[in-house]
Amino acid sequence: MSLYGAIEAGGTKFVCAVGDAKGNIQERISIPTTTPEETMPEVIAFFKKFSVDAIGIGSFGPIDVDKNNATYGNITTTPKLAWKDFPLLKTIEDEFSVPTGFNTDVNVAALGEAKLGAAKGVDNCLYITIGTGIGAGAYINGELLQGLTHPEMGHILVRRHPKDSYKGRCPYHADCLEGLAAGPAIEERWGEKAFHLSDKEEVWEMEGYYIAQALMQYILILSPKKIILGGGVMNQEHVLTYVYRYLGELLNGYVSYPEVQDKMNEYIVRPGLGDNAGITGGLLLAEKVFHER
Repeated sequence: MSLYGAIEAGGTKFVCAVGDAKGNIQERISIPTTTPEETMPEVIAFFKKFSVDAIGIGSFGPIDVDKNNATYGNITTTPKLAWKDFPLLKTIEDEFSVPTGFNTDVNVAALGEAKLGAAKGVDNCLYITIGTGIGAGAYINGELLQGLTHPEMGHILVRRHPKDSYKGRCPYHADCLEGLAAGPAIEERWGEKAFHLSDKEEVWEMEGYYIAQALMQYILILSPKKIILGGGVMNQEHVLTYVYRYLGELLNGYVSYPEVQDKMNEYIVRPGLGDNAGITGGLLLAEKVFHER
C-alpha cells in the first residue's frame, strides 16, 4: 500500500503526517508557524524519515492555485509577512521529487470531509473553518472549487449586529466576516479569549448572527447539500443554536427544502473527522496527484 505525506499549513502551526488514503495516520507532528527559515527545516526533517509516494499540502492563504502562473504554489498576500510570496510548493518538490498536490487548507479539509467525514457519500458540500481566521472550501460535483483563484468566503461583507460597535480587525476590510467573527475579533471585542467566554450568551448570540448571514449567502450562491462548520470557535457548540435560529429567519422559507427548513441540525453540522479534516484531506490529495502522475 502506498504511503502518503500530508501538510496542513496553518497560521499557527504546521501539522505534518504520513498515512494512507483511508485516513489512517501512521505518524504526525505539530510545528509552530514562525518564519519559513525556522519552520520549513523541521517540516522537511519530518518527511525525510519516510519514503512517501506523494505529498498533499493544504495551506493558509491567500495562495496561487493556478498551475499556469509562474507563482503557482506560492503563499501570496498573507498578513503573515514572513510568509509573503514564499514558494511553499516548490520548496517541498525540490526536496522530495514526488508528486505534490497544493490547495488551500479549507479546500483540502472539504475534500477530507467529503470523502471520509460528515459529507461522505455527498457530491456537493461546503467546509467552513472559524478560528484564527475564517475560510471556506467548496467540494462541488466531485471537484474542489476554484476559478480565477480559490474562494475567499471569509471576507464577505455582513450586516452589523445592532449592539456591535466593534470596528473589526481585518487588515484589508476591517469589518468583513473575518474581521467581526474570527477568534481574534471575539477576543479583542470582549477582552477575553473565546474559550473563557463560554457562559456569555451575548457573545454567542452575536457570533451566530454573523455566521448565519454568511451561510445564507453561501446557500443561495452554491446550494451545498451539506455544510460543515469547523475551527476553534465552533468548539463552543451552543453557537449553533443561534446559527439555526437566525438562518431560519433570514431565509424566511425561500429555500423550501426539508434539509434547510426541517432538518437544519442534520444539514449544518460539525466535522465528522474532528480536528483531522485537514490532514486527512491532505492524504487524499496526495493519493489524487499520485494517480494523476
